[in-house]
Amino acid sequence: MTSNESTVLRVAGRPVGRYVTRPELPARLSPRPYLHPVTTLAGTAVTELAPADHAHHLGVGVAVPDVEGFNFWGGRTYVRDQGPTELDNHGSQRHIAFQLRDPDGFVEELRWVAAGGELLRERRTVAAAELTDQAWALDLTFSLTNVTKGPLSIGSPATNGRPGAAYGGFFWRARKEASVPEVFTAGADGEGEVHGRPADWLALRGGTWTLVFAGATEQTRRDPWFVRTGEYPGVGSSLAHEERLPLPPGETVVRRVVTVVADGRLDRDAAAALVRKAVSP
Repeated sequence: MTSNESTVLRVAGRPVGRYVTRPELPARLSPRPYLHPVTTLAGTAVTELAPADHAHHLGVGVAVPDVEGFNFWGGRTYVRDQGPTELDNHGSQRHIAFQLRDPDGFVEELRWVAAGGELLRERRTVAAAELTDQAWALDLTFSLTNVTKGPLSIGSPATNGRPGAAYGGFFWRARKEASVPEVFTAGADGEGEVHGRPADWLALRGGTWTLVFAGATEQTRRDPWFVRTGEYPGVGSSLAHEERLPLPPGETVVRRVVTVVADGRLDRDAAAALVRKAVSP
């Protein structure tokens, strides 16, 4: 996979992530900018790009499976009473420009386009900050504005009839290892206990690394987490968990997720402490 433009995020002078703005991808993968590889400060990769199990999983980014029936997630579309179906309904996120671009972050404007027209205009802010000599934080905010003349709504396979599949929004496809990663929140352990539920923070712990995801606004914390560990390692938010999210003309939805990227296997206390440091005003 090639691209004609990318930018490198750095923390304390070290490269920790590459952001690809104009990937050359087939339409069925819903082409969109993404971060990959993202690494710990020691250099361990904690993302995957287009893995064999889900070719449309592209590192870290923003992906939504249903914007008024258009697929900005990639792959098949879940159709009620029919199941996952190949449809010619894929959209793409198109980089317009960087309003700001520094070694530790950027502000970007994007167009969400499908069927020849622009549905959403996005402003995406990404910042990388050192927390300790073994951990840094990736702060990602996205705002989606309906630029059409009519109402739009955001859905998910769950709102279209597939229980437990309310993915859509921020999504992080993590590194797949021989052992299944552990997942926990402040009060629960395991995929079955944390998936589909809101939590102030959620940790995914691999062999030599830990990712700790935290909603950094009240609205973001209300969204349940979408979690996979057994089938593949991935964590995302759920913009449309039980009902479609309406977006009237000119209205904007905003979410902010801060992710701690740490070397080592953090316990609950260490994960919570780093989240407090990362999200503090």
